[in-house]
Formats: sequence, structure tokens, C-alpha cells
Amino acid sequence: MRLEILPVTGIGEVRPGDDLADVIADAAPWLRDGDVLVVTSKIVSKAEGRLVALPADEPERSRVRAELLDAETAEVVAERGPTRIARTRHGFVMAAAGIDNSNVASTHLVLLPVDPDESARRLRRALRVRRGWDVAVIVSDTMGRPWRNGLTDVALGAAGIDPVRDYRGLTDPYGNELRLTQVAVVDELAGAGDLVKGKSEQVPVAVVRGYPWRRGEAAEQPGDDGPGVRPLVREPGQDMFRLGTAEAHRAGLIAAAILPPAGPDGPTDAGSVGPPPADGPVDAEAVRQAVRLVSEIAAPGTRFTPWSPPAAAGPTAAGAATAVTSTGYLHCQPPSAGAADLVRFGTDLHRLRAALAADGIASTAVVTDAPDGRVDVLLGLTPDGGSTGHPAHRAGG
Repeated sequence: MRLEILPVTGIGEVRPGDDLADVIADAAPWLRDGDVLVVTSKIVSKAEGRLVALPADEPERSRVRAELLDAETAEVVAERGPTRIARTRHGFVMAAAGIDNSNVASTHLVLLPVDPDESARRLRRALRVRRGWDVAVIVSDTMGRPWRNGLTDVALGAAGIDPVRDYRGLTDPYGNELRLTQVAVVDELAGAGDLVKGKSEQVPVAVVRGYPWRRGEAAEQPGDDGPGVRPLVREPGQDMFRLGTAEAHRAGLIAAAILPPAGPDGPTDAGSVGPPPADGPVDAEAVRQAVRLVSEIAAPGTRFTPWSPPAAAGPTAAGAATAVTSTGYLHCQPPSAGAADLVRFGTDLHRLRAALAADGIASTAVVTDAPDGRVDVLLGLTPDGGSTGHPAHRAGG
């Protein structure tokens, strides 16, 4: 494969209402079938009227900026001082939710296109109908990367090209099956185009020539625009790095503070307690880790030991892993029946429930009357399907 990356010069200032297809076609009459057109999202936004006027004076200027940022933010991912990393309504994670003030008059801000995929489809369609060119179109913008310094261009919208090249199921030259490899082709092409566009040269469009982008039958059906960039947008529930460090820490503390109620009020006869719900065994090592962690800061004399219902009598403290896995209960005992010890016991019990929840273990409590007058708690443990746990906690010692 041999690629050429060609700048499209002479476009000039794009204004709201401009016909972008005509602007690009007039500047690049040398376009031909099979080219990949990489178009900076900023000129797409300008042509579509996604400009917002800024007041000249403070504090109104800052107020409008803040209101725009809130309006374009679907979720705050991380925030440090004036810098906000936000998930947009499109699902993109970008600084300032993609709002930009570069390459635009200081009196305006530029918002992202409402639907970059649709913008790419309209542009591709117009170039095909008016000029007869069958080209792929990528709408690009600049993004940072969470694990590396520096910026690169990525695709916000695409038409006529598969966004991903999927190698899964193929084998490498050594005979190893590829299980995870999915190459974000449109991002790579967007980055390639930026090599000739630059950030200050006022070259908002590039052409990548030589990449075999046609989508199978799309060679005979030029109107097949493909899925756009949607397959590249990772859903928040699948994102292992959904929040910044401080935000994730805060979210964890809030989750611990609002754990569901432990169980019914009032004491229960331990003899009437049966097995917990049959949701499968809990992770015994995770339970041991949680007990060890909380025991280090619990009031002296507080005990957390495995417990078996009378119908499932079995090992106790000596067989922690077996007992917890098979019966799903911890017997929690305060140091004494004194008021101060019981208040502290409630705190320590909540700490234990939070530590268990961090590792994907839900808990419910049954209060029982101990023979010596104390109020003990039987903590029923079940796997929490809605939690992923915290591998780093389990790996700790």
C-alpha cells in the first residue's frame, strides 16, 4: 500500500451558511474517486452555524462560557481548576466538551457539529451528486489521550468507510489467533491528515490517497455510507477509566455513604436464619481482605467471623474460606453492649459493608440477641452483579 497525504489549500474563511461541498470542490478540483477527505470539524461547525457570540466584557464573558460548557456536557469526567474533561452528548470525551476558541474570532466560540456523522454523510452525498466523486469523508477534531502527553486528531464523524478494521479471528505470522485487535482506521486517517493540515497554517482539509476504504459492495453502491464513528464510542458502562482519579474517589465515597439499608430493624432469633439467597458463592479471598482491612481500624474487641445457619452447620473461624463461600454469613460482634461500643460498632459494620461492596459483594444484616446480652449482627453476603469490584484492592495485602 502506498499512501499520499495532500493538503487542500485556498479554502479561506468559512462562514455560517457556506456550502462546504462547493467550497472544498472549488479548492480541490483534482479530487478523484477513492480519495479520503479529512475535514476539520471546525469548518463544519462554522458552515452549520455552530458559533456562539461572546460578550466583550467580564464577568458576562465568563458566565456565557460556563453556561455553554454546562450545556454541552453530558457528564463531567475530570475537573482540575479551570480545565474540564467532559463526555459530550455524542459520547466523546474531550477537553471543554469540544468547545473551541482557536481559529475563530475572539468574539465567538465554536461548538461541535450536532451530528458529525450526518455532516459527513451530507458532504459525501453532495460531492457525489454535484461532481460525481465517490470519496470517503472523515470529520476530524483534536483530542488528548489519558495515558500520554500530546494531542492527535481523531474522527468525530465518517461516511463511506468502515471505522474499524477487525482482525479478530485471524492469525498472525506466528500462528497466534488475534482475539482483541480492532484498528480504529478512521482515527489513524484523521491523524495522518493532520500532518499536512497543522494547527496554525489555515489548512482545514486534507486528502489521503491510496487507502482501500471501499466497503465491499459499497464499490457498486456509492450511497452506502456505513455506520459512522458510533462503533468507536465506548459506552460508559464498558469504560474502565470513566472518571478521573479524584472524581472516581469522590464517587466511591458517595456510594459508600448511601449503601442500601442493611436489613430489617429489631432483633431476630439466630435459629430462624436460613441460607442467604442462592446467587452463587462469594469471593472468599475478597471477604478475607475486607475483614482484614476493617479489623485494623475497628474498635478493639470487635469480631467478624464466618457463621453457618443451624441447618448448614460447618466450620467457623478456622475455615474462613469454606465457611464464607458455602454459607455466605459473617458473625459480627461488638466489644460490649455499652452504648459507646454499639455506636462505634455501627460505624465499623458500615465500613465492612462498604469494603465488601467495593469488591462486588452485597450484604444484608440480621440483628440477633446474644446470650450475654449483646446485640450481634449476622451479615448475609451475596455477589453483587452490578459491581465490578476493585482488582487493586484484592491484590493488596
